[in-house]
Amino acid sequence: MKKTIYIVLPILLLAACTKDISRFNLETKKPAAVAAGPLFSNAVRNLSDAYGSASVNTNVFRFTVKHWAMAVYQDEAQYDFSTRNIPQTWWLDMYRDVLNDLNESARIITTNTLLTPEVKTNQLAIVDLMQVFTYNVLVNTFGDIPYSEAFNSTILFPKYDDAKTIHADLLKRIAADLTKLTAANGSFSATEDLIYKGNTAKWIKFANSLRMKIGMTIADVDDPTAKAAVEASDAGAFSSNADNGQMVYLTASPNTNPLYTDIVLGGRSDYVAAKDLLDTLNFLGDPRKTLFFGTNNAGQYVGGLVGVVNTFSDMSKPIPNLYAADAPVVLMDYVETEFYRAEAKERGYNVAGTAAEHYNNAIKASIVSWGGTAAAADTYLAKPEVAYATAAGTFRQKIGFQKWIGLYNRPFDGWTELKRLDYPKLSLALNAKSGFPNRLPYPNNEQQLNGTNYTAAAAKIGTDKAETKLYWDKF
Repeated sequence: MKKTIYIVLPILLLAACTKDISRFNLETKKPAAVAAGPLFSNAVRNLSDAYGSASVNTNVFRFTVKHWAMAVYQDEAQYDFSTRNIPQTWWLDMYRDVLNDLNESARIITTNTLLTPEVKTNQLAIVDLMQVFTYNVLVNTFGDIPYSEAFNSTILFPKYDDAKTIHADLLKRIAADLTKLTAANGSFSATEDLIYKGNTAKWIKFANSLRMKIGMTIADVDDPTAKAAVEASDAGAFSSNADNGQMVYLTASPNTNPLYTDIVLGGRSDYVAAKDLLDTLNFLGDPRKTLFFGTNNAGQYVGGLVGVVNTFSDMSKPIPNLYAADAPVVLMDYVETEFYRAEAKERGYNVAGTAAEHYNNAIKASIVSWGGTAAAADTYLAKPEVAYATAAGTFRQKIGFQKWIGLYNRPFDGWTELKRLDYPKLSLALNAKSGFPNRLPYPNNEQQLNGTNYTAAAAKIGTDKAETKLYWDKF
């Protein structure tokens, strides 16, 4: 009897093992197909994370523009971008983590037969705007980049397109998107659209402001195109801080502000105020001083030198609100748009208002957005060193100087505008490894994996060095 039991038991187990187990092949953590909305959200999140980060492996532009200094590690502050391969990380962030998801999102939207034509049109236009935004970041970082062949699966080694040609095409794409966007129609849901929560009217303002931004970037080398872009955008661009394009994070990990990740979760005691910015705020009695920085351990506002070791306890540090878990990261805002308008008036472009009005609006909006009062802004603007009529220098100097302050915690854009307007005149970081970085060198991977096209691109711009100026940087 026992033998029978022993014989039957393996048979039963064998029968059990022959049941269909294909269900275990189903991926529950990483789905094989992702909807367009989450792909769009993920792309925006990745872009915002890179834009707002202070990681020395990714985004070191706060040191380049001398808003922050380092207490300990100095390589990146001294323009050493190769030790940690920063160009490659930035390149991958934009191409792999942002543009790739946006391209896939657009592909899925295009083939989705369940969407109404109106919603589909709005979604595709919004995805395209974020592609334009990201390509603008890349071209203003490196110069010539893969563009027309970048995501062609049949081309393994994409060519590098001319930077000026890319900018021209980006402006055309925005113009086309503006003809498609309809404020009355829906787009992404509030949970999918991390910037405007599905408000298409806000995206229209974003598109106009982005066109103005790109237009002003090329103003010194292509004034007619810049003039046309700015004039076409003026009436529809941002008109208050309420229009700002920003991503607001959450209080719980992993959806927290990248600075919170860097400083709080990372436990870093490296980042301090730069002497260049803090001395300026002290001299001008700028109300943003206490909104940007706290005191050192002695209760004083003291900034560190960029490029040398600074004693952390002796220096002012960024205020905790800046790196709160749910603090926003700004991609584009009313402050920079008003500075563009002020500059446009000085260049003779047909935009509403005066240069002084837009300059004042920009500074007041900056102070208020940081938590200051309108009264404090008015007092500041009345100072002879600040008032547009009496501040020293040309429009480039006046606007450039105040824009440098106004773009605090906007390090990439601060770097771009510092190169474009050439004010303020900042000295090189101490112990600098090179001249002032006007671009990032191309990533090492491109040299190894796309060597022929890399070599041609490097030869075209002259030399693949950080000091090499981009085509629009003429002064």
